[in-house]
Amino acid sequence: MKPYISVLPDSPDEALGDPEGREQASEDDLWFLPGPMDEEPDYLLPGPRSEPSETSVIAAWARAEAGCAARLARVAGRLGALDDRLRRGPSGWRHRLALIEAAELSWFVGDRVSPDRLALWIALRLSGAQEDSGALSRVGWAVRRLTGGPGPEAGLADFLDRRDPDNIADDAERFTDRADGWLALMGAARHLHPITRACLGFHLWSLAGLGQHGDRMEAAVTAGRIAAAEGKGGIFAPVAMGGAGGLRAGGPPAERLIRWLDGMDNACLAAMRHLDDLEIWSTRVETSMSVLSGRTPPALRAALTEWPLVSAPMAETLSGASRAAVQRNLAWMEAHGLICEVTGQGRFRMWRAAV
Repeated sequence: MKPYISVLPDSPDEALGDPEGREQASEDDLWFLPGPMDEEPDYLLPGPRSEPSETSVIAAWARAEAGCAARLARVAGRLGALDDRLRRGPSGWRHRLALIEAAELSWFVGDRVSPDRLALWIALRLSGAQEDSGALSRVGWAVRRLTGGPGPEAGLADFLDRRDPDNIADDAERFTDRADGWLALMGAARHLHPITRACLGFHLWSLAGLGQHGDRMEAAVTAGRIAAAEGKGGIFAPVAMGGAGGLRAGGPPAERLIRWLDGMDNACLAAMRHLDDLEIWSTRVETSMSVLSGRTPPALRAALTEWPLVSAPMAETLSGASRAAVQRNLAWMEAHGLICEVTGQGRFRMWRAAV
């Protein structure tokens, strides 16, 4: 009897013959199934993303401030020097810088109001037939907020002079709620430097729902008041007087803060140079006009110090003198090279200090 010899395979793989080949063949046969997920292009739209938390936003700006410590210290020193200069100077300096800053901001937002038109609007409420009264009103609001009144952190609704309409729906988001959210974020960032907080508030203005009308002037004026909150002489920090590069959006907080600091540095330097020239001019005018008598010469000096451009009706209103006395003194000052006529025409003429 022959011994029994098993013919069964020793393993399942041996029973299948070539397992790798069979597996490859079976996968090729499944042509109707989609391939692996990592090989397919992603054509799906991105889903909703969660908004960054308040803590993460403030932490990002705190890191940006730490990285710009030296630059921030230099800008803070220039702003302090400008504040001290304004504290020791006449009140007309603050009004003059506010007019120049508001005019520069109008070009930044697209209103393009020149200093002479702004001066006529503020002093006499005069505007041309082709001028936008809404633009003049917005720039006039900026001048008022840059020259006085409570700051934005005391109440944003009163500062901006904005209210919800009476017929607002019950389920609509109210302006006071958006303003309170922005103020809460600024309060949470109170450990940051006022200049950094001003930059933070400017760039988060639209995210807080405050810029739905596209009015970036409100954001810039509010930021200027916040940056100079600790000042004693001037109540705003210039941000557009040296160019609007610091107001440009885009990039991470570090890049935005660097642009903001550079823009404020240039604006402070421009303001200081302007005040230097104005102080030299004031001394020269006071010496030259000492031979004149009456109250009209000193009133004209004050008006030309406070306003970048002055017309005869403006000077008459500001000085309280007669039209003849004003025109006589303006002609004398122009003949002695103290003021310059800028319109080049016989009527509706305007003068500026020859600085």
